[in-house]
Amino acid sequence: MIFHKLSLVFPLLCLCFTSLLTRVASTQPPFSCDPSNPSTETFPFCKTTLPISQRARDLVSRLTLDEKISQLVNSAPAIPRLGIPAYEWWSEALHGVADVGKGIFFNGTIRGATSFPQVILTAASFDSYLWYRIGQAIGLEARALYNAGQAIGMTFWAPNINIFRDPRWGRGQETPGEDPLVTGKYAVSYVRGVQGDTFNGGKLKGNLQASACCKHFTAYDLDNWKGTTRYKFDARVTMQDLADTYQPPFESCVKQGRASGIMCAYNRVNGIPSCADRNLLSKTARRQWGFHGYITSDCDAVSIIYDAQGYAKSPEDAVVDVLKAGMDVNCGSFLQKHTKAAVKQNKLPESEIDRALHNLFSVRMRLGLFNGNPTTQPFGKIGADVVCSPAHQVLALQAAQDGIVLLKNSHGLLPLPKSKSVSLALIGPNANSAKTLLGNYAVACSSASIDKAVNIAKGADHVVLIMGLDQTQEKEELDRVDLVLPGRQQELITRVAEAAKKPVILVLLCGGPVDITFAKYDRNIGSILWAGYPGEAGAVALAEVIFGDHNPGGRLPMTWYPQDYIKVPMTDMNMRPQATSGNPGRTYRFYEEKEVFPFGCGLSYSKYSYKFKSVSQNKLYLNQTSSTKMVENQDVVHYKSVPELGTEFCETRKFLVTIGVKNHGEMAGKHPVLLFVKPARRGNGRPIKQLVGFQSVILNAKEKAEIVFELSPCESLSRAREDGLMVIEEGTHFLVVGDEEYPISILV
Repeated sequence: MIFHKLSLVFPLLCLCFTSLLTRVASTQPPFSCDPSNPSTETFPFCKTTLPISQRARDLVSRLTLDEKISQLVNSAPAIPRLGIPAYEWWSEALHGVADVGKGIFFNGTIRGATSFPQVILTAASFDSYLWYRIGQAIGLEARALYNAGQAIGMTFWAPNINIFRDPRWGRGQETPGEDPLVTGKYAVSYVRGVQGDTFNGGKLKGNLQASACCKHFTAYDLDNWKGTTRYKFDARVTMQDLADTYQPPFESCVKQGRASGIMCAYNRVNGIPSCADRNLLSKTARRQWGFHGYITSDCDAVSIIYDAQGYAKSPEDAVVDVLKAGMDVNCGSFLQKHTKAAVKQNKLPESEIDRALHNLFSVRMRLGLFNGNPTTQPFGKIGADVVCSPAHQVLALQAAQDGIVLLKNSHGLLPLPKSKSVSLALIGPNANSAKTLLGNYAVACSSASIDKAVNIAKGADHVVLIMGLDQTQEKEELDRVDLVLPGRQQELITRVAEAAKKPVILVLLCGGPVDITFAKYDRNIGSILWAGYPGEAGAVALAEVIFGDHNPGGRLPMTWYPQDYIKVPMTDMNMRPQATSGNPGRTYRFYEEKEVFPFGCGLSYSKYSYKFKSVSQNKLYLNQTSSTKMVENQDVVHYKSVPELGTEFCETRKFLVTIGVKNHGEMAGKHPVLLFVKPARRGNGRPIKQLVGFQSVILNAKEKAEIVFELSPCESLSRAREDGLMVIEEGTHFLVVGDEEYPISILV
């Protein structure tokens, strides 16, 4: 624990993430089809005038079986006779380019990269254009590292777009939260930014600045909970939950974001390993969604199909299962070891290997790695000066500022005055921890420490308690078993708050939610801020919020549950309430009990009001030849399926919702406006409410503005039946923003 007593000074951290490695850096980026090499001129795969599919087929046709097999793993070796350098598929860029994988090296002229806030905090801004700009910055820095000769791969295994289903999940911090719409829009924005597309999409004609990968496909949100690990877990998921919760973010990532990579998850889904599920990888992703890219396993996810899950009866069977399912590359060495035997045993046709390699080399060609000297290519002029540039530093600060959530502010305690005569005490285990600010890729307090903290608090004009979790509490391969603060943090907070001259300020650094009901209702705790893991500029952002240089506007992207929620097993994948198991439902869409803080919660130093100004269509007629009906509690409910209505109907029936927003405060502020739909009819698996749109608006003091949402009834007014079919039901739905409601009637 660290104690500070100072006069309006805050611990500042503004640095780029750095790493020291022993590998000797090269200033020459690796590439194929060197124009100075006469032998490459004869290879059709080097001719940029040919379609990439034709070039990839030509390259694969020139490989021996051993060479083909060597390319099926993340660390693909060089093929010198064809002038093809080694390639590393595994690189990471969750919230900034990192050296967690094997493809990036911070050992040359570039010694670090911008570290943006952990994703869960960035999501709290509810600003899709901010997400795009972060992705764009990451893509630029990634390409700069390659151009500087410090990368042997340009495929980055991010974003993590699994739903933050359970508050104990150690990796929930990596995700955009619990809502499928938010997660899907985050995926689209991030992917477009990284890959070099425009914010609205459509720019890419094949060339990739860098490659983004949607992970972990699918229904993956348990790492290691009470002895159940992700390697053996069989996620039992209903078709209904797959349709409206687990799959939509991936569909958006592929269809709208045009991601060039997908990672299949460790876990099984309804008995089938994700990486061996042909229905998931080939039928759904490739055929239904039109995915064109490569599919990688998570690391060692192929080996566990045989040795941990026992799904495959032999190593060769595991190889056959994943390649025939549609997977292309194995993070690990399993395919390198066992693929040849599978071919020799006539279990695996060589054509399946060729299919995988076609996908892999196509992506490398889209990255421009087979187009000759990279300096002459579209992204070849991106230099080292973009890495940790002033613009990216400002963006990291803005992301932290916009994500910080004000959960409590009794009697307007915040912002604090800036008088030089005011003393401020910073107390807590996270008060001077730069590492905690960064997040991934608690802390016990002794009685002596608590007594010392109490004495310091007595002498300070204001006290800021910086508490929460860190990566020893929540991370990959570590789920929590409790929702309360670790160690004796609650005792420390309560005793310091009692001793302080004035109500204290509680700052929480954590990815997952914690039950701080005690602090919510403690009159000695005047303000509560949640700051996630705010990245390299997090301390500056917090200081600016606390002293009023920034008006907080973040809103929680996940529900904060009470401690007794831990009675629900993490292994229970059901989103909807289950009376038989005692599951009260998951996320704001289905959780029926009292939460500590709800999804979307977030205060400001200003007060905002909303008003529905106009809705272009308040009645929707499903004038089709027939409708289907179901009997529910002796009532007949008519509905139409979305596939039956068709694309043309869904497009032509879109309508506009205009909402007036006013800032009643004395400070300018950036404010996310969240638009929900609530059905009048409850039960039978319907969501309590569902987010259908969000936008951020910047308003000066007393300023008004109008924002417009375009809604599709097939997306915003539909729901999933038990069999997963999306339907639109007759009856009344309510548009909801703040406390305002507007009815929409659906008539069959």
